[in-house]
Amino acid sequence: MASDENSPAFPIKTVVVLVQENRSFDHMLGWMKGINPEINGVTGQESNPLDSSDPNSKRVHFGDESVYVDPDPGHSIQDIYEQVFGEKWSQASGEKKKAPTMQGFAQNANRIQSGMDEAVMNGFKPDVVPVYKELVTQYAVCDRWFASMPASTQPNRLFVHSATSHGLTSNDTGKLIGGLPQKTIFESLDESGYSFGIYYQYPPSTLFYRNLRKLKYVSRFHQFDLEFKKHCKEGKLPNYVVIEQRYFDLLVVPGNDDHPSHDVSIGQKFIKEVYEALRSSPQWNEILFIITYDEHGGFYDHVPTPVEGVPSPDGIVGPQPFSFGFDRLGVRVPTIFISPWIQPGTVLHGPSGPYPTSEYEHSSIPATVKKIFKLKDFLTKRDAWAGTFEVVVNRETPRTDCPVTLPEPVKLRSSLAQENKQISDFQAELVQMAACLKGDHKKKTYPYELVEKMTVKEAVEYVQDAWKKFLHECDESRKRGEDESTIVIVTSPKNSRRSFKGKLLSCLACNN
Repeated sequence: MASDENSPAFPIKTVVVLVQENRSFDHMLGWMKGINPEINGVTGQESNPLDSSDPNSKRVHFGDESVYVDPDPGHSIQDIYEQVFGEKWSQASGEKKKAPTMQGFAQNANRIQSGMDEAVMNGFKPDVVPVYKELVTQYAVCDRWFASMPASTQPNRLFVHSATSHGLTSNDTGKLIGGLPQKTIFESLDESGYSFGIYYQYPPSTLFYRNLRKLKYVSRFHQFDLEFKKHCKEGKLPNYVVIEQRYFDLLVVPGNDDHPSHDVSIGQKFIKEVYEALRSSPQWNEILFIITYDEHGGFYDHVPTPVEGVPSPDGIVGPQPFSFGFDRLGVRVPTIFISPWIQPGTVLHGPSGPYPTSEYEHSSIPATVKKIFKLKDFLTKRDAWAGTFEVVVNRETPRTDCPVTLPEPVKLRSSLAQENKQISDFQAELVQMAACLKGDHKKKTYPYELVEKMTVKEAVEYVQDAWKKFLHECDESRKRGEDESTIVIVTSPKNSRRSFKGKLLSCLACNN
């Protein structure tokens, strides 16, 4: 992007971000190398031993047989350590500096469940994910984008909009449900007069940022099914658009976030729906649409994860026993860029700065948004370090041949959604956050008994009810004339008129 004030304006006025769940680059896009040899994908020669300590161990080669994947591989911080370095994590091993071998995926998977190595050592043929095949062909793929840290879902999602997880190295219930306090790109945009909007299908995970619970920001949340296509058609999309998907898998409305055991064809349909709405919008020539994944979900990737020259965002050290310094990145994940300003078949490799060790990772999103909209300050040392991707806009004029529609995916899962199964750890965190929004955090069942035996179907009913109560309390707060900076908390009727200070303390109590 030109920095001279007299130079032509940057063509992008709306940045759209969609973060899918738990898949590695090689797993989703590795075999796209056959379509475009410039992509750093797979050849079939890649392999992992079943026992990395045995030189004569049987090796499992990476294949192209992924269709419907169940169960869910390990992706905790200790699982990822084993996958990346080829040995089990221990207090002693975790303190040593070592080079990543990417040779522990099969071993880790098979130790968790016999035979799971087959799931993690396979990827999708391009024709099985036809929406991605078309997007990679027509637009741009980044083949060197890493998760911000080697950990699970929510810590990485926090980096996307704030360039830090504020010390989280796992889905930490106590910290997540009360809300994380760091400044976000949403506030930076708002301070400079730019707009943002979050289009959700279930109560949004972006509410893990405490400041987004302020009364002034509640109107920025829009129900996807009711308002996204409408806003696209009317040309009313804000400058920064975040789309949140369905994190729960029901019979009537299956999960579309790609998290195992959800059917990726449903995720493909979702991306097709979003793309076609954007493509038909009068704002199309001003849009940059980014699709990425929060983390690799335990699936194999052959590119070594960066372990040198990665700065801590804010100097916070993670909790025991890992005491993680936030000084290395996670595993590579799929990232696709879509815009009429992008030449077909573009492949974005590593960045050229701003530092010699800079990489593309989730903090690249706020870093690039800062650059596009000329915002004042970086959020942390991490987005100041991360590579920016405005260079992907590599045309002088917008294309007129962009596809209007994308291919129709074919269903990959023969079984039905398991809506009566117990919820996952991430889904439990969403329920516990909803309890804080709903005012249930004072009950004896909170936080663990509440989710201990909860099914997916029960969880959906609970979080939807919590969201309704939260929105109702927002309306009541406005009627009472409360300040726009109020962090909205649902309380019992006798305490409903508590001061901002009291409500904030109530919210902070969720952390204890």
